Amino acid sequence: MQNESTSSPAEDSQTGDSLIGEEYEVEVGPVAHGGHCIARTSEGQVLFVRHTLPGEKVIARITDGDKDSRFLRADAVTIIEPSKDRVEAPCPYAGPGKCGGCDWQHAKPGAQRRLKGEVIAEQLQRLAGLTPEEAGWDGTVMPAEGDKLPKGEVPAWRTRVQYAIDEDGRAGLRKHRSHDVEPIEHCMIAAPGVSELGIEKRDWTGMASVEAITATGSNDRQVILTPKPGARLPLVELDKPVSVLRVDEHDGGIHRVHGRGFVRERADDRTYRVGSGGFWQVHPQAANTLVRAVMQGLLPRKNDMALDLYCGVGLFAGAIGQRIGEKGAVLGIESGKRAVEDARHNLQDLDRVRIEHGKVDQILPRTGITECDLIVLDPPRAGAGKQTVKHLAGLGARRIAYVACDPAALARDLAYFREGGYKVRTLRAFDLFPMTSHVECVAILEPAQKGL
Repeated sequence: MQNESTSSPAEDSQTGDSLIGEEYEVEVGPVAHGGHCIARTSEGQVLFVRHTLPGEKVIARITDGDKDSRFLRADAVTIIEPSKDRVEAPCPYAGPGKCGGCDWQHAKPGAQRRLKGEVIAEQLQRLAGLTPEEAGWDGTVMPAEGDKLPKGEVPAWRTRVQYAIDEDGRAGLRKHRSHDVEPIEHCMIAAPGVSELGIEKRDWTGMASVEAITATGSNDRQVILTPKPGARLPLVELDKPVSVLRVDEHDGGIHRVHGRGFVRERADDRTYRVGSGGFWQVHPQAANTLVRAVMQGLLPRKNDMALDLYCGVGLFAGAIGQRIGEKGAVLGIESGKRAVEDARHNLQDLDRVRIEHGKVDQILPRTGITECDLIVLDPPRAGAGKQTVKHLAGLGARRIAYVACDPAALARDLAYFREGGYKVRTLRAFDLFPMTSHVECVAILEPAQKGL
């Protein structure tokens, strides 16, 4: 379970008098990227406050920072004047000092999506100089299919959960910005296939972590064990049939203990093998949602030449490959060795799809490709970066689809694309991580001038 966006404000070294534990009564301002809101102390220091909402008056307790810090981190420990969007957190492990996995358990679902929309809009304006209108975005963040539930119910969407194990062998989740473990009996956002394994009921003495995976395209379930140094692997007996893998303490590789070394996922009427805990979208509806958005934006034609960058196990390459006919072609590039093996297996029936192994910024220049019709890129959280974007903008693609899990990285790269002669045609945002601050976006770009 990821506790925090990697693009939250950078660490400050604490050189002055620590303020940890100090409390301030503050008026809460706008939401900020990373699952918190902005406030200021009476001395004018910036506070990034979790467990609050814009417009509230709260008592904020400092959790990180000192008098010389550029900013402070805090938790809202008392709500003096609540927002109309506030609800009682349905999860007993959500709140100050508890599990760090969810950011917005205390907000109504509609309010969560509005907050994410405000973050996207702020990042687009600040880092790309784009208004929502200029980005072709109506400002909404769409819920995933099936996530609109009766009041008080929480979407059980997370098909992959990494449990940390405490010193007593109990499974739990990390506290916010901490290595400490919050033992739990049940994670509300875990998908049913994960919850049915009963991870939380078992003694995991000797293990550092246990990752549970349930496929959405099959009945495949998998656990990946990371033993503490020198610990022996336990006999795994869970409530449902499951494959077991382990992380090697020496090389970090993932090795099969018993059962399949992969799970089978399903999207766009294709089955995808995902091996050794490899990347697949975590929300059950995410893969199909993103494929639809990308294909609707790119509108592939027969005979198109396309690039799928950071292609993983071949999700978008497969979707494009099925739509471009016998004379079209797709080149996928992926840095993960096992993912490349899976992608080649998954797409072996598509003769015009080729997958190359390596980093995009290294492999793409070596291909000799000077032009293409379509590009889809789904880079890691840090984004594609200026040099890669510059290269892509020089290929003259008719349409580019940019899939982004971080609005700050997306905005930075959109600014680079503008420098390269591309404008945003449309942008869509999807709430594929309910209760957290994370959001997925799909931007469709095209040349700013006709004929480019």
